[in-house]
This record gives sequence, structure tokens and C-alpha cells, in this order.
Amino acid sequence: MTHGAMTAAFLIVVGGASLLAVTAPRLHRSHDLPSLENWALADRGLGAVWTWFLLGGTIFTAYTFTAVPGQVYGRGASAFFALPYTVIVCPMAFVLLPRLWTVARRHGYLTVGDFVRGRYGSPALALVVALTGILATMPYLALQVLGIRAVLAAAGLHPRGAAGDVGMVALFAGPAIATYRHGVRAPTVISALKGVAIFGSAAVAVVFVLRRFGGPGPVFEAADHRLAGRGPVDASLVLGPHQQAGFATLALGSALALLMYPHVLTAGFAAADPDTLRRVSIALPAWTSVLAMFGVLGIAALAVDVDAPSGTAEAAVPLLVDRLLPAFPAGLVFGAIIVGALVPAAVMSIAAATSFVRNVYVEYFHPTATPKRQMRVAQLVSLIAKVGAVAFVFGLRDQAAINLQLLGGVWILQIFPAVVIGLFTRRLHHRALLAGWAVGMLAGTVAVVREGFVSLVRVELGGHGVQMYAGLAALLLNLAVTLALTGVFDRVGAARGTDTTALPSRLTGRGIAGKEANGS
Repeated sequence: MTHGAMTAAFLIVVGGASLLAVTAPRLHRSHDLPSLENWALADRGLGAVWTWFLLGGTIFTAYTFTAVPGQVYGRGASAFFALPYTVIVCPMAFVLLPRLWTVARRHGYLTVGDFVRGRYGSPALALVVALTGILATMPYLALQVLGIRAVLAAAGLHPRGAAGDVGMVALFAGPAIATYRHGVRAPTVISALKGVAIFGSAAVAVVFVLRRFGGPGPVFEAADHRLAGRGPVDASLVLGPHQQAGFATLALGSALALLMYPHVLTAGFAAADPDTLRRVSIALPAWTSVLAMFGVLGIAALAVDVDAPSGTAEAAVPLLVDRLLPAFPAGLVFGAIIVGALVPAAVMSIAAATSFVRNVYVEYFHPTATPKRQMRVAQLVSLIAKVGAVAFVFGLRDQAAINLQLLGGVWILQIFPAVVIGLFTRRLHHRALLAGWAVGMLAGTVAVVREGFVSLVRVELGGHGVQMYAGLAALLLNLAVTLALTGVFDRVGAARGTDTTALPSRLTGRGIAGKEANGS
């Protein structure tokens, strides 16, 4: 009976997501002919509320809600870098997303590769930006499947063998079909349910934990005692002096990387106007608050001595929920986390498909493809991406997806100079940017692999060794090479590509949007 109540609650939430996806065509209906812009960006027509749900639901993935508390469970305070990093993202989004949206809207750009192509006049640079985004997105997509499986296994809802695999495919089937047909509108309507479910389930779980221990103090005391007894040497709920540099650089580097991911930019490009993005950026920290609650659940998992299997710390919170909550609320929490994976997975597949179509297929294989043809190819590629993510998780060890996603964060940072600096100035030479990208990709990959797939590497600064995020270290090397070679290329008079973006010196979204509205 208990297991039946949990299953019923779980199916209510997950089934609700599939039913909501059916309403996707009603969201900002367009009378235009089918096109990639219509399918991938909902004709750039989402208002502030929908954009807040979509952008927050895309940034804060299901794996985030299991991996962050899992790292807290395994290592303590160092895992809380995710909180300042998601806070740092908000002012960055406030400045960068409206500016990038305005340029994209003016020139009909659908991807960041389109922007780079127009800004520098370099097909090669646009190609590496697009491929880097796709390469970094695919393991991220696979991790959403991994998070779903971890939750189902902890809840006892993932049978072994073929039955469990069929269940996983069934969970993806409804949203995948809706995304194929309706594009970004499908994850947008599901994101509303995700927001309500995630916020509600986190609050309920924290209340049960505090009632069990009588307040936050006993929770932290018990967790600190258990972590000191069984964790790594440097594991503690208090950040040590030697951990501070690594913590700070990991938070900063992760924030810089996040806005470069194609799925985040796709969610941003779907907004109705720059002011919508500014309002949403101000309200995004609300999502950080729910992530903090999940972090507290990781501490609670320590406090009650949850025994997560070795190498699967992300199962700590699902196991905690299964132990402490009654069956029906536990099922609601599990369903919320599952829905939390469906939204980013859908947007990731859309973003990867759009980048492929615009910056690879149209650029190099079919330049005369009609808007409808581009949409059809993107629909097919998005479906292949989802199937590939599921097959990847079934076919390889979980650690392989985690390792590739760690590398993905390092890789995506290397397009930061071309995109972000390019928004404000074109002084960097496109060939220098290509060289800097190549050096950063190589150095970051070698550093991470050499250290055994860890985020932090030791860097010598002024005769002192400090721990530093590998992606940020590679980015600094990338920038150094780019700046040095830009000076060399300018000195020898190397030709630059044509800038077709016509960026004004003072770019304001309101002014441009107003001009377009007036037909000027």
C-alpha cells in the first residue's frame, strides 16, 4: 500500500507534465509559416513569467538538484560553490543576455554561432563555437538521464534489466514527442509545473527534516560529526583556508561558463524583448534559494547516516526522502525531480539541433535550405540527441558521463572571449581567437585528464601553489594567447573578416526594439 501511494504520487506529477505538453501549441501561437525560429525560439515571444520558468528550469537541472547535495554529503562545504556561482550568473545575465538578444533579433540570429559568424566574418570561428557548444551539451544531456535513473533506483521504481530500461524510455517518450512537434513551447509549459513542484517539494522535505531533528542546529552538528568520521581528510562543513582559492575560482569559472551553454542562450533568445530578460535576471535568485534547500538536504543525509552506495553520492537525497517522508509526499518529491530533468533535457536537445542546423548543415551542406526544411532537420536531430543520451547512459559507466560533463564545462569556457568580448569590441582578431580557443581546449583537457578528472588543478602563482578551477586556468591561457596574437596580426596587417552586425557604440535593447516596431 505504501509503495502504491508513492507510485501514484509520482505518476501524478510525471503524468501532469505530459498532459501539460499537449497544451504547448496554445503558448504564443504564431500564424507564420513553419520555421526554425518558430520551433526553437517560440518566435521570440515569451513573456516574463514564462521566460522565468523556462530559463530557471533550464539552468537548474535535475542533476544539479541531486549532484550538489550529493557532493555536500560526500565532501561538505566545498560543494556549496554552486550557490555563489548561481548568484554571480544573475548580474551577468542582466548585462549580457539583453545585449546579445538585441543583436540576434536585429539580424535574425538563432544561435551564438550565428552571432560570431556575423561579428568576425569567420566561418571557421563560428564552426568551432557551434561544435564546442554541441560537444559540451551532449554529456550534460546524458546526465539528466543519469539523474532520472538515480532517483528511480533510490525510490525502488527502477526494476533491473530490460523493464527498467523500458521505463526510462517511457518517461522520455511523451515530452520527446511534444518537443519534436512543438519545439521550445513544450518544455516551456512543463517548466511551470517543474517550478511549482521543485519549490514545493524542497520546502516539504526541509520541513520534515527540521521536525525530525528539532531545528537546524542538531542537523549540522550530527552531519559534521559523521562527515569527520568517514569523509576525506579535507571534508568538513566549514571551508578550510587551503580550499578558499579553489572554491572562489570554481564559482567564478562555472558562472562564466553557464551563460555560454547553447541551451541557456536558447532559453534567453526565446524571450519577448530585452526588458523581459532584465526582469527575469533580477528574479532568478529565487531558484538559488531552492538549490540551497537541496544542499541542506545533503547535510541532512549525513545527519541521518544515509548509506549511499560507493560512487553514487547523487543518490543521497533520494534515499533520504525515501527514509524520512511518508509515501505520498516522497512520491511527489521524486516526481518533481524527474520533471526537473525533462525540461533541461528538452531545451538541450533543441539547442544542440539548432546549432547543428544553422552553423553546420546550412553553412556547409545546404545553404539554400528553406526555413521549413531547417526546422524539419532540427526536429530530427533533436530526437536523435535524446535517443543518443539514453543510449549513452545505458551503454557506458555512469562515471564516463560525469567525466565528460566536467570536461564540457572546461570546453565551453573557451568560447567566452569570442562571444562576450565580441559583444563589446571587435579588436580581437578572429585568427587569434581561434588559436586561443585551441590552446585553451588542449590545456584544459590535459589538465583535467592528468589530474584524474577533477575540477581543481594546482597552479603556481608567484612561487606559491594554489588550487584553481581547471576551466578558468585554461581560459586565462586562452586570453593570453589571443591578446598576444592579436597584437602580432595587427602589426603585420593580417586581414580581418567583415563585421555585419553593425553594433552601435551604445547598444540599448529598448531603442532598437522601438525602431523595429516602428519599421525603421
